[in-house]
Amino acid sequence: MKLSFLLQLIAVLQFAIAVLNLFLVHLLGWKPDLQRMPLLLREVFQVHAWFISVTLTIFATTTWRFARDMATAANPVAQWLAAGIGLFWAIRTVLQVTFYSGSHWRGQPARTFMHIALLLAYSAFAALYLWTAFGTKLTS
Repeated sequence: MKLSFLLQLIAVLQFAIAVLNLFLVHLLGWKPDLQRMPLLLREVFQVHAWFISVTLTIFATTTWRFARDMATAANPVAQWLAAGIGLFWAIRTVLQVTFYSGSHWRGQPARTFMHIALLLAYSAFAALYLWTAFGTKLTS
């Protein structure tokens, strides 16, 4: 399987997460909780949710468009971009394990499944982008 194909595959998955992120409030039933928040906190939450989706869409679109450049490591800008996105996902993976309380999903099979699925996805994103940025240098 070609690296550029794998990059395009994770571009599609990142775009799916970006879209899903826009519906989290509804999917997880957070509307009553958001309504109880102070206005400023609610607005910050909403702006951050949108900006995460915008960021992931930029990552997805850029990766889709430049997957070949990233995979061949011929362009240093593409390598830096892969390294930056890989670092983003690596940090997100660490936060998934260290920051969130297990009480959010423990004893709830559907939420536990999603937690594990997202943890694996974020880890795979980080690994693939970081391999794209640095792996070809390691095997050369």
